[in-house]
Amino acid sequence: MSSDALFSPTRLGAIDVKNRIAMAPLTRSRAGMDGVQSPLAIEYYRQRASAGLIIAEATNISRQARGYAYTPGIHTDAQVTAWKQVTDAVHDAGGRIVLQLWHVGRMSHVSLQENGAAPVAPSALRAAGNVFTEQGFEPPSMPRALETAEIAGIVEDYRQAAVRARDAGFDGVEVHAANGYLLEQFLRDSTNRRDDRYGGSIENRARLTLEVVEAVAGVWGAGRVGVRLSPLSTAIGDTPLDSTPMQTHAYLARRLGEMELAYLHVVEGQLHGNNGSGDNDFDGDALRAAFGGAYLANNGYDRQKALDATASGRADMIAFGKPFIGNPDLVERLRTDAPLFDAPASSYFGGGAQGYTEFARA
Repeated sequence: MSSDALFSPTRLGAIDVKNRIAMAPLTRSRAGMDGVQSPLAIEYYRQRASAGLIIAEATNISRQARGYAYTPGIHTDAQVTAWKQVTDAVHDAGGRIVLQLWHVGRMSHVSLQENGAAPVAPSALRAAGNVFTEQGFEPPSMPRALETAEIAGIVEDYRQAAVRARDAGFDGVEVHAANGYLLEQFLRDSTNRRDDRYGGSIENRARLTLEVVEAVAGVWGAGRVGVRLSPLSTAIGDTPLDSTPMQTHAYLARRLGEMELAYLHVVEGQLHGNNGSGDNDFDGDALRAAFGGAYLANNGYDRQKALDATASGRADMIAFGKPFIGNPDLVERLRTDAPLFDAPASSYFGGGAQGYTEFARA
């Protein structure tokens, strides 16, 4: 494959993309506390429609799923209506956009839950770190362990969210099974101490993710569903690694590949840290081989690394996160090797147009 592969079209399952540059899901905390996306999001996503694929910010599948203030949902009619304006704008600009489906599990606070309920998790183990509430950053609350009989309801929440994402005009969905949130909490033996059919062996710990993906694929068709994994990341909630991270994730990747999904989206290494592609503990080639389909690489890629990965065939697509915040025209800047604007971290979460759709560049 030639060095210009990064800018060539391809197909992810049933989704045609015009280049190999994906916009990674980026929480920006501009929605209302009712989970309705801000009108500013229409312009924000339209500006970035030159990406081959936009993976829209993580979006709560239910009221229970929320762990951060001002994040959008996809579980009410008003939320669907707001998102439909976003997808229409992206499509009018020639883009493709999928929605990342999110349940945070234990990474939540009682003030964000209905009637002050405890967050839910595979096991009653409190997360470290902080979540963003209306009062600012606060430690996560102590979760309660889900009863086995409740888990089917979680799967149904994902299925209903997939239906609403389709109604909102998305081109597909990505199931968020990474970064220390609910599905990964079930997957890792460090956060899953269950002794029922959802705990213990790798097969049991992967069961919930597989049930969710099967339910979502039943709505969309497998070719419009992707899954995000992060085998070596502990960044969210200081989530300890699984005891056999690559073995566990390779098993899951193989099972997901059997479903013939659109793509596998992998955070290579530590989220917000070093890229893991050269880490002896990370083996992206093994994950890609186990999955057998399109592989989206993510984490710490610059222009040259992205050119090399797509030219060699090591990755089918590269997902960029932070560079898209300050560079809505990132695709063209990468194409021409133009300098990138480094958006101030103060603009990442919350606020209005400044730092979101508008930037004061020095």
